[in-house]
Amino acid sequence: MMRLCNAQEIMALDRQAIRGLGVPGVVLMENAGRSCCDQFEQAFSRYFPGPVMVVAGKGNNGGDGYVMARILAERGWQVRTLVLGQEASISGDAKVMLNIIRRLGLPVDFVETIPGLQNSFTSEPALIIDAIFGTGLNSDVVGIQAAAITHINESAAVVFAVDIPSGVDSSTGKICGLAVQAALTVTFDHAKIGLASYPGAGQVGELQVVDIGIPQAGREDFSTNVHLLEKVEAQALLPDRSSSGHKGTFGHLLIVAGSPGKTGAAVLAGSAAERSGCGLVTVAVPDAIHDIIEVKLTEAMSCPLPSVDGLISLQAEVQIEQLLTQRQSLAIGPGLGQSSGLSDLIKSLVKSAPVPMIIDADGINLLAGQLEPLGEHREQTLILTPHPGEMSRLTGLSVSEIEANRLVVAQEFAVKHGIVLLLKGARTVIAAPDGRVNINSTGNDGLSSGGNGDVLTGLIGGLLAQGLDGFSAASLGAWLHGRAAELVAASQGTAGMIASDLLCQLPVARQELVKGV
Repeated sequence: MMRLCNAQEIMALDRQAIRGLGVPGVVLMENAGRSCCDQFEQAFSRYFPGPVMVVAGKGNNGGDGYVMARILAERGWQVRTLVLGQEASISGDAKVMLNIIRRLGLPVDFVETIPGLQNSFTSEPALIIDAIFGTGLNSDVVGIQAAAITHINESAAVVFAVDIPSGVDSSTGKICGLAVQAALTVTFDHAKIGLASYPGAGQVGELQVVDIGIPQAGREDFSTNVHLLEKVEAQALLPDRSSSGHKGTFGHLLIVAGSPGKTGAAVLAGSAAERSGCGLVTVAVPDAIHDIIEVKLTEAMSCPLPSVDGLISLQAEVQIEQLLTQRQSLAIGPGLGQSSGLSDLIKSLVKSAPVPMIIDADGINLLAGQLEPLGEHREQTLILTPHPGEMSRLTGLSVSEIEANRLVVAQEFAVKHGIVLLLKGARTVIAAPDGRVNINSTGNDGLSSGGNGDVLTGLIGGLLAQGLDGFSAASLGAWLHGRAAELVAASQGTAGMIASDLLCQLPVARQELVKGV
């Protein structure tokens, strides 16, 4: 399981090792550089003997780069080191490592000006090691460091990033003005949240996590509740499925959805629920569109609900409550539309639904500005699945504010309201009411089209009906949804992918987990 840390957590581990346990910082730096060299040679042996350029900053990340320069040179690589700053500006452990390569007579150039930097890039290396900034960066890159990152990205060299691509905020994934585009990033002890969160994740290339000798002792107070949701984690979430089961064994989901012009939302949610492994699905829609749903849905059952002007009315509440007595979960929201009656219906169901419930799309918009019912919901699981625009309406934050710190926004909302919050987007964030967070690793830009959220709603609702808790259902649903998109893209690309393309791939994605392939 890939646990993710923010900058403060990983720096606290370093301090505990160095100050608390007395592990010399130069030992950790030596271990980091040596581990990086092992990964570097394993990945790039075809480029031997280089040439290799180490581009080093003034801090400890630069120190790791000096260690790499020395060890790679010892192993026969042609290495030169470019230091962004004066020699006198290097201090601490990094200074120790710089002095070693200086005494060994290895090529080292110090550049303080942008014209000088340009001259240093006149001879093109085959490989560049980015050792400019580490996990401590939290402001925009400027000056010679920004110019160096531009040169690195414009070169034809293959780029290796030490700990994190320079310019990526390690706690959020924010790009601090500009960032190195790496082919391989080797990070230390734990992966950082910024390495798994877009846009920073897009700069990482392949990611490897290495041990640099930080002792396990002294970590009693260290815990991270953030994880990258990959195949092995998704596999562990699969609901039990007995070979002697029947349709009543695997749960019955009620979906409340649809309105005139939005029958497709109800159909996609129902169809995805059928593909989730759920035994039975009932799709309840306004009576005004019930005949259309009857034609479009084959395997799912359907039920007409009282409507006003084509939208489900508040009078449908009694019927929905009756339906829920024989269902294991409720999904509500896709294509519902907006009305005062629907607003009252949603608020009432949030408070009283006797089964786990997922709310999406118009259901979320109906709650915006009136979140009090979230604090009054029963002990049953409640899941909200907003995209950034819907999250903006829920929180009052701008979309840019949400996207700048997706994990924290989702986590704080989930904890505050005691719900599971799935914040859609590249690297979907799933937050639990107890503070746990999963960042989903699957998906692609093919999901950026209408209807895909409806598929996700039906899928998660079906997993809830099969007995998964809310955090597990939302996490597994996000993984399967993204993996289905990857399977579609493998045969037809992402441009032109539509939501219904995912439906047949959902069982395939699930079967991959069952077989462990």
